[in-house]
Amino acid sequence: MTILYRNTITISLFCLVVGWIQGCQNSTSNTLVQQDPERAVKVRTQLAAEYIRSGDLDAAKRTLDQALHYNAKDAGANMMMGILLQQEASPNSLQQADHFFKRALKAEPKNAQVRNNYASYLHQMQRNDEAIKQLKIAGATLGYDQRYRALENLGQVYLSLGNIDEAEKSFQQALSVHRDSLTSVLELSEIYYLQRKFSAADQSYGHYLRMQGQTPASARVLWLGARIARANGDLVGMQAQLTQLQSLYPKSQEYQHYLQLQHSTEAVWK
Repeated sequence: MTILYRNTITISLFCLVVGWIQGCQNSTSNTLVQQDPERAVKVRTQLAAEYIRSGDLDAAKRTLDQALHYNAKDAGANMMMGILLQQEASPNSLQQADHFFKRALKAEPKNAQVRNNYASYLHQMQRNDEAIKQLKIAGATLGYDQRYRALENLGQVYLSLGNIDEAEKSFQQALSVHRDSLTSVLELSEIYYLQRKFSAADQSYGHYLRMQGQTPASARVLWLGARIARANGDLVGMQAQLTQLQSLYPKSQEYQHYLQLQHSTEAVWK
């Protein structure tokens, strides 16, 4: 049993003018529709995003139906409907989601955020070649404020396919765009470890811990730290990580995996 990577990629809910959400009451909302239909669509789309975050998918669906009634071609509303249907995740909803993502892209072909979120759906549907195509475009779009996340996501897709070399390149690109990309630093730490580049793994892991600060380490982070310390001959550091792992996550897959490997003499614990 090998615990290596998280094969999920991030869905980024785009942000609009949050202050307008409070104006989304019936009478005020109707006035807003009459005075500025475009803004009314954006308000409802942002409100739907908040509903999705809070798990109220039914309210999100009603709100997005209103937004698309006012403008069926709005890229943001179509994208959010795709996200909503992806979150609901029933077979019928997943099938419909593709239609809304494509409609969003048709409305705004240069919208990198749409491509990033569409790629999340494509990866979930195991249409990884298509996901890679969308993420490469999003990751190459200068000015896109989430460009590093698209590159992180690209790396995660490559990892899920076992393409370590391309994953490494993608995470390095993400760091060149945003040097504090926690995901990229952590994934590169494990990649270097598996490539037996133990010094590089240790440096990358240390950088991750410094960026993480006081945030409690996950089971995965502790297990990786223990393996890197062991590979570098730091038995004290290894034991410290394992002690935390046992104390905080005794039933985790990582700790159970350690129990299976603790008497192994292999240089690399995978």
